[in-house]
Amino acid sequence: MNGRRVVITGLGVVAPGGVGTKAFWGAITAGRTATRPITAFDATGFRSQIAAEVDLDPAQEGLSHREIRRLDRAAQFALIATRESVGDSGLEPGRLDASRVGVSLGTAVGCTCRLESEYLVLSDAGREWIVDHAYTSPHLYDYYMPGSMAAELAWDVNAQGPVTAVSAGCTSGLDALGHAADLIREGTADVMVAGGTDAPISPITVACFDAIKATSPSNDDAEHALRPFDRTRNGFVLGEGAAVLILEAEEHARARGARIYAEITGFASRSNAYHMTGLKPDGAELAAAITAALSESELPASAIDYVKGEKKKVGEK
Repeated sequence: MNGRRVVITGLGVVAPGGVGTKAFWGAITAGRTATRPITAFDATGFRSQIAAEVDLDPAQEGLSHREIRRLDRAAQFALIATRESVGDSGLEPGRLDASRVGVSLGTAVGCTCRLESEYLVLSDAGREWIVDHAYTSPHLYDYYMPGSMAAELAWDVNAQGPVTAVSAGCTSGLDALGHAADLIREGTADVMVAGGTDAPISPITVACFDAIKATSPSNDDAEHALRPFDRTRNGFVLGEGAAVLILEAEEHARARGARIYAEITGFASRSNAYHMTGLKPDGAELAAAITAALSESELPASAIDYVKGEKKKVGEK
């Protein structure tokens, strides 16, 4: 393994079925589903009318009235998860070398909720082609730029090192973790706030997935709609939430006596440039990514105890 070792020292989660790491863990170990009919808006008429929504009171989770007014839902998720992960790690941002602390945040659809709601105001629900900027929020630019969420986290933890937003579809959060680990491994940063956030349960996003028939139409059985390994599967279910980890160089973590959850030993990603949602039948690119990650970790395939993933044929949902 080349470069410094990278470890995880803090966890933060905002998820359907549980806000906070303990609540989230309790929900998944109990096997409780959070999939239900959409309540964020009236989904009547949509092909897929179900989603995994987060039940969140942002004020109860510590956000100020100004933060609630200013931030998109996805940014609120990310900020709450970040504060939990920093607290869990035992880090004191004010005592760190700010130039050695960075942020790498992944997001697939950015600030969709606020961007859509502001457009509806500007256009009078789509009736006006020529819009009047006086009707919009002064924070509209932040909703338009996904990088604003990474900047928000940087301000909160006083990170003055590399601050990046990664948007690569469904793998955005994982790619953001890989990028953060690389920055630590190469010596650019000692601490990285890294993870992903999305709040895609809005009319425009649901309509987009309806159009490509990627989401499940099992509206009458929301609890069992998501079944990726079932031969009768008929699409995925949209969800929202955030997960943020604190990554540190191992020597940095050990020097302060931090609790270490795990080590990131290898990461790799590949694109097959083949299909919007499907893999090539031979799985060559997937195999190449696995091989590259193993090579970086300097581990044999026999050392792997668990594999998380899914391969599907083109055309299957």
